[in-house]
Amino acid sequence: MQYQGHTLRHELKYYINASVYHTLRNRLRVVLKPDPNMKREDGYLISSLYFDDLHHSALNEKQSGIRFRKKYRMRCYDRSDALIKLECKYKYDEYISKTSATLSRAEYDAILRNDYGFLASRREEVCRQLLAYHNLRLLRPVVAVEYLREAYVLPQGNVRITFDKDISASTDCFDMFAEDYVTSRVLEKDLIVLEVKYDDFIPSFVLEILQTAMTNKCAISKYVMCRVDKRRILYR
Repeated sequence: MQYQGHTLRHELKYYINASVYHTLRNRLRVVLKPDPNMKREDGYLISSLYFDDLHHSALNEKQSGIRFRKKYRMRCYDRSDALIKLECKYKYDEYISKTSATLSRAEYDAILRNDYGFLASRREEVCRQLLAYHNLRLLRPVVAVEYLREAYVLPQGNVRITFDKDISASTDCFDMFAEDYVTSRVLEKDLIVLEVKYDDFIPSFVLEILQTAMTNKCAISKYVMCRVDKRRILYR
């Protein structure tokens, strides 16, 4: 499905407990393959540094239920600077889309120093947009979100099912590679976020496995969860 030049995917989110997680995990592993990026069975660590503007638009739009919105973030994996992505995630009702660009460590460090000028020479749409929003609306990093992601994939329908565990937020330092970067958990240890993403359809045998967990769909935002929990409402 296309919307304003973006390819859309379905995204459904659910809170599940540890018992449901283990049941689903054992059944899904029979019919789905682990994500190729998973080097360990329990998943890989995702760290995302989210941006917001002077008016807290990303936070307020989510909490107000605005149908069409977007968020900017920088993301790394297993706290390594070997791959740093600048991303914009678009939300259209229950559909999502994403644009991205790869950043060097030097470019990442420049943004943390409030130096966005290099983005003017980048051709990627997400780079030009971030520069424009920074200049016009003082967009800047406001919270770092971190969690362990266990992911499984299926080619039919381009299905991707993830379990996000140990969701945490940054405390004082936003630099994901700094020695004093520390996070603290914002969800109970027994609580896990199940995400189901797919293109135009999801096979019935996958739905049968998921049906016990898909009774209470939630409007879950790890960004809002972490920012509100850490009381990062005031623009810093």
